[in-house]
Amino acid sequence: QAQLVESGGGLVQAGGSLLLSCEASGRAAGNYARGWFRQAPGKEREFVAGISWISGSTAYADSVKGRFIISRNAWTTLLLRMDSLKPEDTAMYYCAVRTDSDYSTVPDDYNYWGQGTQVTVSS
Repeated sequence: QAQLVESGGGLVQAGGSLLLSCEASGRAAGNYARGWFRQAPGKEREFVAGISWISGSTAYADSVKGRFIISRNAWTTLLLRMDSLKPEDTAMYYCAVRTDSDYSTVPDDYNYWGQGTQVTVSS
């Protein structure tokens, strides 16, 4: 069984910061690529950041580059540090695992998903 559990979302004012965490267990806890995605109401799920678990190489969406940092803490925990938050960052944030060594920006390439954590940024 594979499980991903996100935490750390909440309500924050524009310019503030949040740290999202995603704990993996079971088959989702292998040395696989991980990603963060987000989905706002009425919009498609979009790539935010990705990391190749072994090499540590990362990638970011242009909209968050320079403000968000994806990292890993131990072998099962994925983090997303979000600074200088903007109202347009408001969305449900999901972590995902791809049973491959390299990340992808395409949601369909991921095999396991968490339930999501809500991030709301007020202006």
